[in-house]
Amino acid sequence: MSNALYPIDILSRRTFAIISHPDAGKTTLTEKLLLWGGVIQRAGTVKARKATHHATSDWMALEKERGISVTTSVMQFPYQNCVFNLLDTPGHADFSEDTYRTLTAVDSALMVIDAAKGVEPRTKKLLEICRLRKIPILTFINKMDREARTPIELLDDIESTLGIACAPMTWPIGMGRQFKGIYHRLKDKICFYAPSSHLKRGKNECFTGINQPHVKERVGDLFDALKDELALIQGASTEFNAQAYQAGKLTPVFFGSAIHNFGVQELLAAFVQYAPCPQPRESDVRRVHPTEASFSGFVFKIQANMDPAHRDRVAFLRICAGKYTPGMKLFHVRMQRQITMHNALTFMAGNRARTEEAWPGDIIGLHNHGTIQIGDTFTQGENLKFTGIPSFSPELFQRVRLKDPLKSKALLKGLTQLSEEGAIQIFKPLNTHELILGAVGTLQFDVVAYRLKHEYRVECDYEAVHYVAARWVSAENTQQLNVFQNSVASHLAHDVKGNLIYLAPSHVNLSLMMERWPALYFSQLKEV
Repeated sequence: MSNALYPIDILSRRTFAIISHPDAGKTTLTEKLLLWGGVIQRAGTVKARKATHHATSDWMALEKERGISVTTSVMQFPYQNCVFNLLDTPGHADFSEDTYRTLTAVDSALMVIDAAKGVEPRTKKLLEICRLRKIPILTFINKMDREARTPIELLDDIESTLGIACAPMTWPIGMGRQFKGIYHRLKDKICFYAPSSHLKRGKNECFTGINQPHVKERVGDLFDALKDELALIQGASTEFNAQAYQAGKLTPVFFGSAIHNFGVQELLAAFVQYAPCPQPRESDVRRVHPTEASFSGFVFKIQANMDPAHRDRVAFLRICAGKYTPGMKLFHVRMQRQITMHNALTFMAGNRARTEEAWPGDIIGLHNHGTIQIGDTFTQGENLKFTGIPSFSPELFQRVRLKDPLKSKALLKGLTQLSEEGAIQIFKPLNTHELILGAVGTLQFDVVAYRLKHEYRVECDYEAVHYVAARWVSAENTQQLNVFQNSVASHLAHDVKGNLIYLAPSHVNLSLMMERWPALYFSQLKEV
C-alpha cells in the first residue's frame, strides 16, 4: 500500500473542539453548525431545554434536566467538500479534565466569546492548554444582537488577556437593537441581519461592495461610523496570515449571533478554507503521519451507559493514520493482544451508527467491556504509544458513604467505570477500607451521585475530608519510596490503576513533604 493512497479523504477532514466559558452560546452554535451540515432539521436551544426539544449535543439525562453540558459530545457532519468532526466540550468549569483530554484529539479549536462579557476565566484556562499544544484557534464573538462591548474593546481584551493576535475577518455593523449585519473584510461583502427561525438555515441578504448607494442607504446612520472603524482597524489590527493561524499565533475573528444563525456560515467557510486537516502525532518511539497506510489511533475518552438499557461502555478513539474498515485486526498495545474490530461506531451526539469506513481525523467508538482505558493505543501491529494525554490531580475531595451497605460491590463497579471515563478519580487509602473521591469542581460530585443512582441504582452520601491537594509519588530509588511509604502511610492512597498518591492536608504540609523528600517526585500531572 502506498503511503499517500488516500490523500483526498485526509485533506477533507476538519477535527475541532468548541471551547468557551459557560453560557457564551457554545451549545447553541454547535446546533447551528449541525443545521448547516444538514445533519439536523431543527435546532433545539438551551433556553427551550424544558420543552419537547432538547439541544442535540446535550444527550445525557442529567444534561437535559439541568440545561448544561457535562460530557463531551462527538458529532460528524459534511459541509461543502469537507467532513467535520466536532467535539462539543463541557462548558461548565467543573468539567475541565474532560475538556483538556478532548483537546488532545483535535487539530484546531473554535473559541466562543460572549460579546457582552469578553474574555472570561474559563476561556483563558482553555486557551492556555491550546497554546501549550499549538492548536490553531478560530474565534466567534457571539450575541451581537444584544447590547455588547464595542468590537475594538473586545479585540483588545482578547489580545491583552490571552496574548494572541487578532485578525478581524468580519466586522459588526452596530449592536443590540441597532445591529444591522456584518461586513466581510476580505471579500468586501455586507450581509444584512435578519433573525432566523430555529427551524431553518435562513438566507441572509448579501451584497458585494460597501460603497454601493443601496448598501449605504440600508446601513443608514451607522455608515460613517462603520467606515471610520474599518479605517481604524485597517491600520491598527493584524492582517490575517494563514501560517500564523496554523501555528497558533493568530486567531481570525468572526462576529454574529448563534441563536439567530447569523455569521455562522462565514465561520464555516473559514474552517473549510483555513483550518488544518489531520496533523502528525507524537508517540513514544516516533512521529506518526496521517498519510501512513498502517492504522493507528488512541483513546481519549470513555463513556459509560450511552444506552442505559444496555449498560454499555464506549471508548472514543481518534484515528491518527490509516483507514478503518469493519473486520480489521487491531493490536491493543497496552494489553499486547490482537482484537478483531467489527462494530466501530460513528456519532451524532447520543445517536450512533455502525461505521463502514473511517479516516485520520475521524472519531470512532469501540465497544468496551472493561479492557480499554483512556490513553490506550491501537495499531496494526506496531508497538508504539501516543503521548500527551494527561490526567490532572484533583483539588476537591469527599469520602463516600453508602446508604445501603449491601450495595458495596455495585458502588465499586459504578465508581470504577465512572473513573475510567475521567468523570471522577477514586483513591483507596493504604490504612483504611474507605473510598475517597477526587474532582476538580464540586459539580462533579453531584453528577457522580446522580449517575450512581440512575445508572447503577446505588445511593450514596458524601462526607468532607480534610485534604487540599493530591500528588502522584514516584522515585528512581525503590528503597527510598518504601521508607517514605512507611513514614507517612496515613496520607497515602492508591488510585484506580494502583499508582501511589499523596493526599495533603494543607499546602504548607505538601511543601514540607517535598522539601523533606527531595529524592521523590511529586507530580501534579500524570500521563495516562
